[in-house]
Amino acid sequence: MPSDLVFDWNRERPGGVPQRRALEFDDETLRDGVQSPSVRIPPVDEQLELVRHMVRAGIGSADVGMPGSGARAAADAESLCRAIVAEQLAIRPNCAARTVAADIEAVLAIQQRIGAPIEIALFLGASPIRCRVEGWSVDDLVRRTESAVALAVRHSAPVVFVTEDTTRSHPDTLRRVLSAAAENGARRLCVADTAGHATPLTVIRVIRFVQRVLGEWGRREIGLDWHGHNDRGLAVANALTAAWAGASRIHATALGVGERVGNPPMEQVIANAALEGWVDRDIRALPGYAACAARILGVPIPFEAPVVGRDAFRTTTGVHAAAIAKARAAEDESLVDLVYSSLPASWLGRAQVVEVGPQSGASNVRLWLADHGFAVGARTVAAILAAAKRSNRPLSDDELLHLAHEAERGRR
Repeated sequence: MPSDLVFDWNRERPGGVPQRRALEFDDETLRDGVQSPSVRIPPVDEQLELVRHMVRAGIGSADVGMPGSGARAAADAESLCRAIVAEQLAIRPNCAARTVAADIEAVLAIQQRIGAPIEIALFLGASPIRCRVEGWSVDDLVRRTESAVALAVRHSAPVVFVTEDTTRSHPDTLRRVLSAAAENGARRLCVADTAGHATPLTVIRVIRFVQRVLGEWGRREIGLDWHGHNDRGLAVANALTAAWAGASRIHATALGVGERVGNPPMEQVIANAALEGWVDRDIRALPGYAACAARILGVPIPFEAPVVGRDAFRTTTGVHAAAIAKARAAEDESLVDLVYSSLPASWLGRAQVVEVGPQSGASNVRLWLADHGFAVGARTVAAILAAAKRSNRPLSDDELLHLAHEAERGRR
């Protein structure tokens, strides 16, 4: 982004916030995403289509399901893992599992059959409320952690250990449970905001607590994940804050689908990561990724959705159109992309779209006429603008074409 056009307060880091250079993503659409009660579970061939879109979008790993939850889940997960290996797709599969032997063994069986490693995301509730509901003591948590991680590691499965409800868990409990996971061979630890409880300040505190504990153990090589939910509408903000605070891999789902009100939308997380310089700016694959997810899950893309929504780079407002017209006159595409947008549409293979409606001005009409090959005469502009002001919505291209042709005929 041209530094002479934007004074970027986002680059003014508060003390202790490091400059990140890279970030990884774990796609949870085919696990957390399909737990939404409002989506359809797609057949495995459609799931694989989405996985291919994940690869194009630069997503490095994907949760392909929980084999221990049933025969269909196990069959789908195995089919996806086999396809990833057979097609040599640049994405690493992982599977969710509870800290019970049957769940872990279901993943290990698939790993054995396909002859390739599958990361196991072992999850265990660690908060006081979960322990009260389940009847667990902290000693129970530690024993379950030790046994589950050791079983997976003994069979050469990489483990990410997820403390469910981390953001409502006591630090003493977290210290003991995470220590048990690390000592038994977990390669990554995942901080989970399972109930969407956290604010960005919470995220900083919890991530830095885990980092401090890893430092005390001399285990800084262990990776740190963030898994969040959107119950307070803070999922994207929390995911970015986790990355700023030191998490190296962020979990998200296409369009933010997931249980209750969902997870961070992956397309928004990646677009923001591109703006931060954590990933390549070529994010043109994101619209296709989101469109595929919407189709196979049976959910609409909201028109106002950031990054991929129909209206993300679309305006009918006169003031906005006038500024875009002036930017075009300067023959500087960066001006057009930035004058009323923080995310350049061109990064996504999109463009700023100016339409004509009741809130439009003459600039909207002039831009539309020029873009559609019409002469930009004062009478034509006035006639179209008058029709737009009488409308209660933006005029369609067909309506504008009719008005433009009528105005041209009137001049003859």
